[in-house]
Amino acid sequence: MDGTVTLGRRSFLKITAAAGGGLLVGFSLPARAARNSAAPSDSNGFVPNAWIRVGTDDVVTLMVASSEMGQGVMTAIPMLAADEMDADWSRVRIETAPAAKEYFNPIIGQQLTGGSTTVRAFWLPVRRAGAAARAMLIEAAAATWGVPVGQCHSDRGAVVHQASGRRLSYGALADRAATLKVPQRVMLKKPSEFRLIGTAVARVDTPAKISGKAEFGQDVRLPGMLTALVERCPVFGGKLAGFDAAAARAVPGVRAVFAIESGVAVVADGFWPAKLGRDALRVRWDEGINARLSSDLIVKRFEAAARRPGAVARSSGNANAVRGRVARHLEAVYQVPFLAHACMEPMNCTADVRADHCEIWVPTQAQTGAQRTAAAITGLPAARIAIHTTFLGGGFGRRSEQDFVAEAVQISKQVHAPVKLLWTREDDMRHDFYRPATYNRLSAGIGARGALMSWRHHIVGPSIFERVFPSSVRNGIDSTSVEGAANLPYAIPEILVTYVLDDPGVPVGFWRSVGSSQNAYVTECFFDEVAHATGRDPYQLRRTLLKNHPRHRAVLDLAARASGWGGRLPAGRQRGIAVAGSFGSYAAQVAEVSVSDHGEVQVHRVVCAVDCGMVVNPDTVVAQMESGIVFGLSAALAGEITIRDGRVEQGNFDSYPVLRMDHMPDIEVHIVPSGEPPGGIGEPGTPPIAPAVANAVFAATGRPVRRLPISAR
Repeated sequence: MDGTVTLGRRSFLKITAAAGGGLLVGFSLPARAARNSAAPSDSNGFVPNAWIRVGTDDVVTLMVASSEMGQGVMTAIPMLAADEMDADWSRVRIETAPAAKEYFNPIIGQQLTGGSTTVRAFWLPVRRAGAAARAMLIEAAAATWGVPVGQCHSDRGAVVHQASGRRLSYGALADRAATLKVPQRVMLKKPSEFRLIGTAVARVDTPAKISGKAEFGQDVRLPGMLTALVERCPVFGGKLAGFDAAAARAVPGVRAVFAIESGVAVVADGFWPAKLGRDALRVRWDEGINARLSSDLIVKRFEAAARRPGAVARSSGNANAVRGRVARHLEAVYQVPFLAHACMEPMNCTADVRADHCEIWVPTQAQTGAQRTAAAITGLPAARIAIHTTFLGGGFGRRSEQDFVAEAVQISKQVHAPVKLLWTREDDMRHDFYRPATYNRLSAGIGARGALMSWRHHIVGPSIFERVFPSSVRNGIDSTSVEGAANLPYAIPEILVTYVLDDPGVPVGFWRSVGSSQNAYVTECFFDEVAHATGRDPYQLRRTLLKNHPRHRAVLDLAARASGWGGRLPAGRQRGIAVAGSFGSYAAQVAEVSVSDHGEVQVHRVVCAVDCGMVVNPDTVVAQMESGIVFGLSAALAGEITIRDGRVEQGNFDSYPVLRMDHMPDIEVHIVPSGEPPGGIGEPGTPPIAPAVANAVFAATGRPVRRLPISAR
C-alpha cells in the first residue's frame, strides 16, 4: 500500500501541455489499454481521461468520476490526489468527470457509483496520479535550477530547493513539467506523511448546497425546454392497451401526447400543464398476470417455496459429528417486507436528442449505463452522447437504474426538443425497484451445556442479479441475496445457509447495503434468541464466538464499552446490540430503546463503532454512519411496501413515513484506528441498526421481533 509503485504504460497516459499552458497527468484504469501517443488537449487544457490539471495560474483542477449523492466523494477523492501531489488545498478546484472509459470504477468495471466502492476503488489509482504529478513537478524545478532532484522537495503547491531556499509554484513549473516523461516508478507517501488524508476537511459541495446554487436534476433549465410526465401501468408487468388523449390535448400548455415503451407521455410547457394533461388521460391497460397479486399471496408463495430444498450458499463443519451433541433445537421464521428507496428528490432526467448528438443532464449513479441506454435508443455512438451528472438528491441504489433515463431520451427524440422528465412522489413510490422481501426459516442446535452447535438459515426471495446481471446467478445463488448470512462470522461447529430464488413479480433492485440490510437483521436477532435461550449475555456470547474475527470483535467491544453495556439505564429503557461486516468495513451498534404501554417504540440513543480501515475524512465517516443509521431506522420502524391487486398501496410519506426530527435518537460514532486498506462507508452503517433496535425491544418485552417493521404490540 505504501512505498515504491511501478507505473507501466497500462497505468499512466502520456503527458501533454494544454495550448494555454499547463501540466496534464492522466491515469488509465486497468479496463483501458494505454495510448502510445500524447493525449489530445483543447484550448482550455481539459482532457476527459485526465485526473489532474495544473494551470499556470497555480489552480489545480482535480476530477471526480463518482456521483456525489451526499456521501462526500467530491471531497474525499480530490483529497487523495491533492495529498500525494502536495497541492495547496486552497488552490484546488473540483470538476465532475464526463462519462468515459478512463473513469471506470476498477472494482465494478464501469463508471458507476455503488457498493461503497469509490474510495476503495480509487485509493491507489488517484494517489498514484498525484504522486506522478508531484515527481514531475520536482523534476521540472530541479532542471530549472540546475540542481539534483534529490535536493528538492514539494511543499503545499510549490517545489523548494533545500540548500538555497528557492521556491517555485506549481503554476510556474507547469509548462516545463509538461515536456517531461511520465516516471516509471513513483513513491507513495507513508501514512505518517499525509497532510490531508485522515483529517477533517470541510466538504467542498456544502457551500453551494447551503446557498442554493448547487444544481440537482430538477434544477436543470435549458432554452426551449419542455416538461414531460408519463402515465405508467399501475400493475407490475402490465401493458398499454389503448388511450384517449383528446381531453389531455385540450389542456392549455400541453404540446404532445404519445405512447412510449413504459406508458403514455404528456409533454407540456411546464409541470402543471403536464400534470393536468396526464390527469385528463383516459387509458386502458392490459394488467396481465399480476392483476390479483397481493402481499398475502406473496407470503403464502414464499411459505410454500420454503418447503423446497435450496441451493447451498454455505456449508461448513461436520453435521454428523454435531448431530449427536445437540440437546435441543430453537426454530424461528423471520420476514422482511419490500422497501422503497424514497429518495428525497424523485426520479428525473433532462435529455436533448439531436440528429448527430445527444446531451443528458441527470442525477445518476451510472454514467456508463445512461450513455449505453441513450445509445440504444438514439443509434448514436457513445462518443456523441454527453452525460452531465448533477448532484443527486439521494441515490441508495435507485439511481443506478435506467428507466427514467430511457423515458427522457425517448420523449426528446420524438418531440425534437430538450425535455425534462419529472416523476411525482407517487410515481417514484409506486414504480420503484424495491428491496426484496424475504422469508427466512432458521434453526439452531444447542448442546446440553448451552453451547451453540449448529446454525441453519433457509432464505426465500427474489433475486436482484437475476434481473440485472443474470450471468452472476451461479448454481442457484444470488450473492446479494445471501450476503450477511453466508458470511456469518461466528465460530459455530456447523453452519448451513441455503437459498430458494422465488420471483413473485415485484421488480427488485439494489437498496442501501443490499442483502446485508435484511440478513443482518435476521441473523443478529435470531442470535439474541439463542443467547436468551441459553441464558447468556448477548454481547458476551457474540464476543466469545467472534474469536476468529478480530475486526468484528473490536467494533463490538468498542460499541459495548462506549454505550455502558451492562450498566444502569434510565427507567423504562433497554439496550440491544448487533454487529455486521459489509462492503469491506465492520460496524457494531447499541440501541437504547423504550416501549410504551401502547407498544410504541422510541429509540433514544444509538452508539456506533466502525472500522473502515484507513480513513480519508473522519467527518465524512461520522456523517455516513449517522446517515446509514437514520436510513435503516426509518425502514426498521415504519418501512413497508404492500401490494394489493398488483398495485403498490403506498404513494407518499403519509403512508410510507420516514424518520422525523422528533423521533431522531442521539447518535455517537466511534472510529476504530486502523492501518488496513479503506473499506466502504456509505452502506455499513445500515445493517446493524434494525437488529440492535429489535433486540432492545426483545429485551424490553420478552418477545422476539421476527418481522419488520418493528412492532411491540
